[in-house]
Amino acid sequence: MSLTLRSVTISDKHSKYHNKKVDILIDNGLIVKIGKISRSKGREIDAEGMIASPGWFDMNCLFGDPGNEHKEDRTSGASAAAAGGFTGIAHLPNTLPVVASKNDIAYLKANNSHQVTDVFPIVAVTIGTKGEELTEMIDMNHAGAIAFSDGVEPVWNSDILLKTLQYLQKFNGLLINRPEDKMLTQFGAMNEGLTSTIQGMKGMPVLAEELMISRDLEILEYTGGKIHFSNISSGGSVKLIKNAKKKGLSVTCDVAIHQLLLDDSLLDDFDTNLKVNPPLRTKKDIAALIKGVLDHTIDVIVTAHRPHDEESKKLEFDLADFGHIGLQTLLPNLLELEKEIPLDLLIDKISHEPRRILKLQPVVLKEGAEANLTIFDPRIKWTYDDNTNYSKSRNSYYYNKELTGRVVATINGKNSYFL
Repeated sequence: MSLTLRSVTISDKHSKYHNKKVDILIDNGLIVKIGKISRSKGREIDAEGMIASPGWFDMNCLFGDPGNEHKEDRTSGASAAAAGGFTGIAHLPNTLPVVASKNDIAYLKANNSHQVTDVFPIVAVTIGTKGEELTEMIDMNHAGAIAFSDGVEPVWNSDILLKTLQYLQKFNGLLINRPEDKMLTQFGAMNEGLTSTIQGMKGMPVLAEELMISRDLEILEYTGGKIHFSNISSGGSVKLIKNAKKKGLSVTCDVAIHQLLLDDSLLDDFDTNLKVNPPLRTKKDIAALIKGVLDHTIDVIVTAHRPHDEESKKLEFDLADFGHIGLQTLLPNLLELEKEIPLDLLIDKISHEPRRILKLQPVVLKEGAEANLTIFDPRIKWTYDDNTNYSKSRNSYYYNKELTGRVVATINGKNSYFL
């Protein structure tokens, strides 16, 4: 494949071409030239008004394959990711069976050579993600595990957490933990606050998250090692992590994009697509989270992609499953968030930062480098519906709504997606 992008603006804080309008020639999976290109062969795109950035990476994504392929299989998930601009995703271990063996890792990575989006498996810390017995993490590291986590399940057992942090130091492994004291959120369906009280729903207090972060940080200070908190949602969590970083602890964190835009007042009509875990919090929490992104307390923005079939969502609110899909709507969300956060910083949080934390090869926009790019047009208006959705699931707040901003191309070496 040969491709020439004409008059595209590069957004990459780490590139000498940042904010410059250039032509880019890509041939056989490599960036051949950046600058003024007089002649070209192959495909050509008039990219005036479009933006090219390093390929995006989702650090928190879950398909349904194996076990729940009717919700999302490897093919549909990778297709949705490519259409959303992602050249890579870190896949959580919460499949059936749980990802905890060399065969499980190989299964998730099997299609990488011929699809746009590379899948990097995160392996379970404990057998069955039950928090009771450790998996063979050293073997899984050799087999290609990108990190270690119980995924949507928190590592609730303090002794297991301590031993995991000690164990992972043998090979500089990363523990990813989702902070939630499940005894405090048991039977909860939404954030504990005014909305839950008015609606008569059992609430999920921020205390459940902040208490676990406090515990994990105390243990981290005791044992050493490094930890990444996934899907933080409260202002108190931001403060705890900011203080830990100031103390020199090796701690990072991410936030789901919907937590930066949507608050619990939207649950007045019991839209089960907005039933997520952690739950949507308050406008005050959103302001603190945005500040955390701006001051680099929050390192990464994720989609927290959780596909569900209609049978899992078309229920009473308290009975519906938690989860929201977000791969294809990340760009419109980012453009909405640009009112509060500069776009180049947002792109850094979905491209360079997740790769840095996961110790992956950095993406470099320069001549001679492998092409790893996301090209998008912030002006395109489109409707996210059955005609544009690549996922098997529809559990999105944005479904059947008109959105602004669309990915035009996703390029990963010799594999590419075009709108």
